[in-house]
Amino acid sequence: MIGLPSGTQVWMVAGRTDMRKGFDGLAALVQTALAENPFKGHVFVFRGLRGDILKVLWFDGQGLMLLAKRLERGRFVWPQATSGGVSLTPAQLSMLLEGIDGRMPVRTQPPELAA
Repeated sequence: MIGLPSGTQVWMVAGRTDMRKGFDGLAALVQTALAENPFKGHVFVFRGLRGDILKVLWFDGQGLMLLAKRLERGRFVWPQATSGGVSLTPAQLSMLLEGIDGRMPVRTQPPELAA
């Protein structure tokens, strides 16, 4: 995980997001769904329909950064809300990206060898 500057807020965008969206589509979603400015330096996390893909949008002061992660097994734990956002700490974001359920800190599915 990239180290975030102190004071950076992390937001999970509730509901499901079309993972075909890129920089501009996700930035527009931040503006409409959360009424936030995507260029403030906060981190915004989006989840796909199946729950196995996350996208993270972050403005680092020079430009937007878009990170994606797909779990080979298991699903990312997500709030049941269909709109709005949920605030996370950087530690909770790290657990989320590791596939750990923040409510019960254990891996949702242990990684296995690919071959």
